[in-house]
Order: sequence, then C-alpha cells, then structure tokens
Amino acid sequence: MKKSSPAKQLPPPAEVTVPDNEVTVQQLNELLANSSGFYSLPTQHFNEVFPRIYVGNAFVGQNLMRLQKLGVTHILNAAEGNSFMHVNTNAEFYAGSGIAYHGIQANDKPQFNISNYFEEAADFIDKALAHNNGKGKVYVHCREGYSRSPTIVIAYLMMRHKLDARVAVATVRMKREIGPNDGFLRQLCQLNEKLAKEGKLKGVMPVMAAKLKAK
Repeated sequence: MKKSSPAKQLPPPAEVTVPDNEVTVQQLNELLANSSGFYSLPTQHFNEVFPRIYVGNAFVGQNLMRLQKLGVTHILNAAEGNSFMHVNTNAEFYAGSGIAYHGIQANDKPQFNISNYFEEAADFIDKALAHNNGKGKVYVHCREGYSRSPTIVIAYLMMRHKLDARVAVATVRMKREIGPNDGFLRQLCQLNEKLAKEGKLKGVMPVMAAKLKAK
C-alpha cells in the first residue's frame, strides 16, 4: 500500500500533461496524490463513484443489512480468499439475500496481473447495472476499497464507457480516496494503449483536460 497522510485533504495534484496520447504511471499517480506525493486513505466505508456503482471495503461487503438498505443487487469481491489480505466470502454467504455474487482472487501486489480479470469483471458490472430494467446496483469491494476494487472499476469505465485512463482515474478519485499500486496503474496504462489503438476511447475533451489540470 502506498504511503498515506490520512489527516490531509488532497490538494490539487501536480501539473498533469493531458493532450499526449500516451498515459504514464506518473500521470496517474499525480491524479491520485498531492503535490508532496502523499495519498489519503478512504474516509468512508464506501462511495458511489459512478451512477449505481459503489466502491468500498470488506466491512460493508459482509454486512447484508447495510447492502440491502443500499439496494445493492450485485456484489463483486475483488479480494476473494482466506488470508488476512483477502475477504472470505462467496455465493453461499449471500444466499437468500437476493444479492448476486462474483469473486476475483486478486492480490494487492504490483506483480499481480489483475488485467486478466478486467473483461469478466466488466461483464459482471454490465449485468448488474442492467438488472431490474436498468435499476441494479453493484458494490465492488476488496479489503479496504483502496487498490484492487477501484482498479477494477477504472478498467470498467475505460472498457465500457470509453474513458481515457486519466479521466477514469479522476472520475473515481473525485468520489473516493484511492491508491492502486504502481503495477495496477501500469496495467491500466497498457489497457489505455490497447483501447486507443482499437479506436475504443473517447478523446480527452478540452474542458475535461482543463479540469484534470485544475483538479
């Protein structure tokens, strides 16, 4: 996990070079950190980072009453497993709750290839949002809602909403304090390059470019 300064509110990040087609890990880190290079830990258990998409921690992910009160219909555990750094839930845990489950056994390590799961996660999120005539809600979590789960949601926004990696990162960061490890950010840069080559990304609008620089 990246160094953090929980007591600080994130001020505007350092200058970001937006127009370039190539996205770098440094650019993404500048959107996540303040000018001193510090990262803030999440101040809430969960946040709605995009309409009907929530990113949060294991505490809420394991609280059926809280999830039902939120109206969550689908849950994606991006840290499925038995270790201390994972969250030991499965489909049986949510049996009878009306909540559909999908698990990804990801490790929060730079060398872990989380991109292997981008497509299946995006398919699950699409299915969740289409549920009940487009009224479904999906809760995407890991242990802290800080690295693995936001990475999955950022990739989803890039793949299904054609957002440039910088715009996708900024979109989630505006709603929640996050800090994907550099390996995950590198994989998002690689995804950006792939989608750009395939013509599957929207250009960074001048207005959005200005917002990213001013954020």
